[in-house]
Amino acid sequence: MEENNRKQVKKTGRKPKIDPAVNRYSINLNDEDNARFLALFDHSGMKVTAHFITACIFQKTVKTVKIDMDAVAYHAGLTKFFGQFRGIATNYNQIVKLLNANFSDKKASAYLYKLEKQTAEMKELLLKVVNLTTEFEKKYLNKE
Repeated sequence: MEENNRKQVKKTGRKPKIDPAVNRYSINLNDEDNARFLALFDHSGMKVTAHFITACIFQKTVKTVKIDMDAVAYHAGLTKFFGQFRGIATNYNQIVKLLNANFSDKKASAYLYKLEKQTAEMKELLLKVVNLTTEFEKKYLNKE
């Protein structure tokens, strides 16, 4: 009965590590070196500075990820442009249907001629965008 009356001790908390890191070192950096260190740390994509430092000291491979924000902004603008272009195409189809349904052949063909001129200008603009995109990809995204 004495054994049953004893309180059972429950172990709570984190399990102790097998090989804990207890040795600590300290370094001091000036502003310029600190800025370089932080830039390298940001490019590495690591979340813990201690892991980054040990990887550098023991010459483990350090991954660096560089995101070109100009390319991201260009892609976003291009996507927006093509969304607007699709909207124009939908409106174009609706206008042609309305012209054919509500106007005489002579009047409809006059309006269609004006619309055709605007479409030719849009085609030239679209070709310029395609050429600029090809140049951008070759120059900045290393696509061949």
